[in-house]
Amino acid sequence: MATAIATCKVTANIMANLTKASDQGSQAAIGVTGPVAITFTNGTGANQANNAFVDQRTTDDTGEELDFSGSLTNEFGETLTATKVKALMITAAAANTIDIEVGGAAANGLSAFFGDATDQLVIKPGGTIMLVAPNADGYAVTAGTGDLLKVAAASAGNVTYDIVALLVA
Repeated sequence: MATAIATCKVTANIMANLTKASDQGSQAAIGVTGPVAITFTNGTGANQANNAFVDQRTTDDTGEELDFSGSLTNEFGETLTATKVKALMITAAAANTIDIEVGGAAANGLSAFFGDATDQLVIKPGGTIMLVAPNADGYAVTAGTGDLLKVAAASAGNVTYDIVALLVA
């Protein structure tokens, strides 16, 4: 029996309460919020994914290249051959003392997230990046030419991170 996503909800929210003393000495509060909530069901189209990769990993400044087309395995030990990434979240451990660089694989880079295959995102210790593409296209994974996501410490030493990817595989 093949693994399938029954349902999955991706949420992101930034809420800030800005305060400032008024002329009368009282506090005025302004709430700012930007909620995003996208529900994915099983499948390959819009608002759909059919597998997930979840892991906690440690790497150094040499980095590692995660192969989204043939070497990652899901929680059940099944090899994933993704054709699309629908959501990606990488969280750097708060205990890290070094930034994490994501992207910039030497060859065959998964560059659909970036303007150029050499581009990188930087995650500060305790920080998170999240990319979500719920449309039918998602972020394309091309076996053999565009399937490697490099993750590395920004300088000498080790970093730990959590990764969750919703995939069409």
